[in-house]
Amino acid sequence: MKFEKYNISPEIKKNLDKMGFKRPTDIQFKSIPNILNGEDVLAIARTGTGKTAAFAIPVLNILQERKRNRRTDGIKCLVMVPTRELAIQITEVFKTLGKKTRVETYSLFGGVEQDPQISKLEEGVDILVTTPGRMFDLVSQGHIRLHRVEILILDEADHMLDLGFIKDIQDLMRFLPKRRQTLFFSATINQKIKKLAYSLVNKNAIRIQLSPRDPVTQNVEHSVAFMEMDDKRFFLERLINEHPEEKILVFVRTKVRAERVCSAMERVNIESATIHSEKEQKDRFKVMDRFKSGELKILIATDVTARGIDFPNVHYVVNYDLPEKAENYVHRIGRTGRGKDRGFAVSFCSPKEQEFLTAIEEFIYKKIKVMEVSKSEYDKTIDYSHDTSLSLKELLEEAEKLEKKKRKRK
Repeated sequence: MKFEKYNISPEIKKNLDKMGFKRPTDIQFKSIPNILNGEDVLAIARTGTGKTAAFAIPVLNILQERKRNRRTDGIKCLVMVPTRELAIQITEVFKTLGKKTRVETYSLFGGVEQDPQISKLEEGVDILVTTPGRMFDLVSQGHIRLHRVEILILDEADHMLDLGFIKDIQDLMRFLPKRRQTLFFSATINQKIKKLAYSLVNKNAIRIQLSPRDPVTQNVEHSVAFMEMDDKRFFLERLINEHPEEKILVFVRTKVRAERVCSAMERVNIESATIHSEKEQKDRFKVMDRFKSGELKILIATDVTARGIDFPNVHYVVNYDLPEKAENYVHRIGRTGRGKDRGFAVSFCSPKEQEFLTAIEEFIYKKIKVMEVSKSEYDKTIDYSHDTSLSLKELLEEAEKLEKKKRKRK
């Protein structure tokens, strides 16, 4: 079924067409009709499946219709998210899909001056996309009133729990009307998530779960190379030099590591930038904009950007450090291979990280293809005076050939 057949406004259909969206994804196909019907929805779907549009499309349509038929004021839809970056991205989706409608969307978060935010709220906002901290600050100051909220959306709910926001979510209920529509979206499901979800949605909520046995998108080709921790920078340098036109997102474990890797790249004349929680918010926005536009090709990040953020045309995700939590591997990898695009995930594994790799393979239910690196090839990778060494790309191709030979033997 194409979007043009949906019972949504012509303005939204036109915006979808401009964005190149012709048909809904699975999560959109299952969510949109139920949300349009006013049902509470509990949706579980992996990253990169189009969850944001799954709730943005019907919510925009609902609020536009209500504004046409009666006078409305105050915040009508509250979208709670775990991070500032995600708040901005979701707001952009709402604004793009809501062009030429009368629905006003605004993102609210900490780390910036609150006076301009207060002024915008006073002008009138229909959809507020916010992180818990700044929202509660302005609620306590009397600048935000939530008594007219008709739709509550919790996005990336599992990450909100990871960050300790469960009490904030529970406290929020005191300010909201009991009669409301609640939409609960999460990438993963466990007992804590279930308990929270069922405390918020009504007992007849529609449950949608698109969680295949393999939680990782099929559009991504995975590989791992074993090396010493101190040698990772040489392999990263080689990968970058072999793909000078590609956007590469590099994940490290800590903000200190991010700065060290960035400095190492700078020493070999490779431009990169970092993004982590210690950077000023305006600097984080600037770096994200440069990477999204393609002006910046190499972004080195902590897991602050592993969830929900959509960077277009990322060809490679490099796990410079393997994540300590296996599920974060899935979220990191979700930054590439989005939609119909192909992507590559390359992980660097030191001896001390072997247990993390084992946990990741158990979580995704499969072994990650190993890029076999012999001692001579390893030495050549580290020593750039040897031009005859195999590149990482060639190693990937060789590993694929070996896999095919093994399958033939079987």
